[in-house]
Amino acid sequence: MASDLIRRAALLFRERLGFKLMAAVLAAVLVGLVMVVTFYTDRQRRHIHENNERAMRKVTESVIQSLQTVMLAGYADIAQLFADRLKEVKGVVDFRILRTTGLEAFRDNKTVDEVNRRRGNEDFSPHEKEEEIAVLPAEHPSLAATVSEKRIERYYDPGAAGDSQLTFLAPILNEERCHRCHGKAHAVRGVLKLTTSLAEVEKDLRETWMQALAILAIAVTGIVVVVVLVLRRQIVRPIVDVSQAMSVVSTGKLDHEVPVIGQDEVGQMAKSFNSMTQELHKTYVGLEGEQNKLTTIILTAREGIVVTNPAGRVVLVNPAAATLLGKSAERIIADGFDRLIDDPETMAAWLVEGRGHPHTIEHNGRVLDVEVATIAGPDGAPVGSTALLRDITEEKRLERELKELSTTDGLTGLGNRRFLDRSLEHEVERARGADADLSIFMFDIDHFKKFNDTHGHDQGDRVLKAVAEMIRQVVRKVDIPCRYGGEEFLVILPSTGEDGAMILADRLRKGIEDMVVDGLKVTVSIGVASFRELKPESAPRFVEMADAALYAGKKGGRNRVVLAVPAPAPMDP
Repeated sequence: MASDLIRRAALLFRERLGFKLMAAVLAAVLVGLVMVVTFYTDRQRRHIHENNERAMRKVTESVIQSLQTVMLAGYADIAQLFADRLKEVKGVVDFRILRTTGLEAFRDNKTVDEVNRRRGNEDFSPHEKEEEIAVLPAEHPSLAATVSEKRIERYYDPGAAGDSQLTFLAPILNEERCHRCHGKAHAVRGVLKLTTSLAEVEKDLRETWMQALAILAIAVTGIVVVVVLVLRRQIVRPIVDVSQAMSVVSTGKLDHEVPVIGQDEVGQMAKSFNSMTQELHKTYVGLEGEQNKLTTIILTAREGIVVTNPAGRVVLVNPAAATLLGKSAERIIADGFDRLIDDPETMAAWLVEGRGHPHTIEHNGRVLDVEVATIAGPDGAPVGSTALLRDITEEKRLERELKELSTTDGLTGLGNRRFLDRSLEHEVERARGADADLSIFMFDIDHFKKFNDTHGHDQGDRVLKAVAEMIRQVVRKVDIPCRYGGEEFLVILPSTGEDGAMILADRLRKGIEDMVVDGLKVTVSIGVASFRELKPESAPRFVEMADAALYAGKKGGRNRVVLAVPAPAPMDP
């Protein structure tokens, strides 16, 4: 149980700021009070010892004076009795009169004999029993100092009962009035040794210490109560309120506020926290609105959008992307970004190319424009990759249709005049630059005006369509058949000489001659021109040469093929 309490206390100390603050303050207060009490008790102890020493010094001096009075009065024989009776005083452990050598005086007849000799009378009776009692060694430092320096010395030593003892050594000076008995040879006649027990002093010290401890305990208790109340109300509670508010805000409740108590730093912290949460709430509401807009845009966008996180894992797939790729969002996420179009190598190459390079592919029966890029953060580190997919199937179809409309004759489906001019210009330049063969043949329908006048323009249109169909059947894939205008047609024959052109033109003439359109027979007259033989200076001149051959065929009876020949060189005059 004790270990559990210790663990709980340690846990509270680690996790609760209030406990840390109170512990720190109380520790500081306790250290301060202990120092004060220690200083106070030490002062008291020294003061008591000093008072005791002063008192004992006075007692010692009084005893010396009393002894000298007794000795001078001629009652030296009762000095030992005086000393023995003094030992019985409470607190006095030992009282002796010593010789300067440390031996106890009045225990032999040496001094008695010497005094009687000096006085010339037997004034003092000798001791019946002599004994030599060494109280202190002669080399004792305090004894030596007392004798040599003629001053009172003191020292402390432990007593037999375990208490401390204070001993005073006072010199008994050989004054002039003492010379009659003791002579002048020694300045110090002896040493008075007075030893007292410090038990009472130590008792007083213990009482002082206990009083100090009691005062300390009362002071600590009072300070603890005051500190706890003040800290809890002024610091801990506001901080706990802020901490709890932070926990509430961390759950998403950004409109939560902390009660402000006081105008101190903690109160200012609470105000700042409330201001921060208000700003965060405004920002969150704004961001939430923008997120809703962005989500709506992404989910309803016609373009497919796929986004990854920094690790390359797909984290966003909008419905349009799933539709365009023909996969579910779950499948796209599971397959990964590199298999978005089922071609990891191509995706990797596109990512290397970076932003601004859309690529057109055919996928899942659609024509898609795909743009992929790696997005970098402010520090240059990648934050993810994106893919934008746009369905351009309809655009490509319209583009093809527009291209066909811009280059194709609407009635016959052959190339129109604009397409013819551009193609012929290109082929002439190619033939001239590469010295290659190139031929054309130009033809029109014989008596076409009669078809229109007799059978109407609708019938004329049907004849034109039938002729165009025959052209497509006869010419090669490399050839370029075009409607020149009205009932006139022109076919460009790349890499073809005049012989091949004549064969192909006559084959077309026969094919048209053999067909019947709504019961009507149709014939054509064809003029053939070859670039190598004629060497025209331009494409229009090339057409004029073929046109001249055409009209030559008409003049020759129609339904025939005529080859254009170079104009004869002018004769010299």
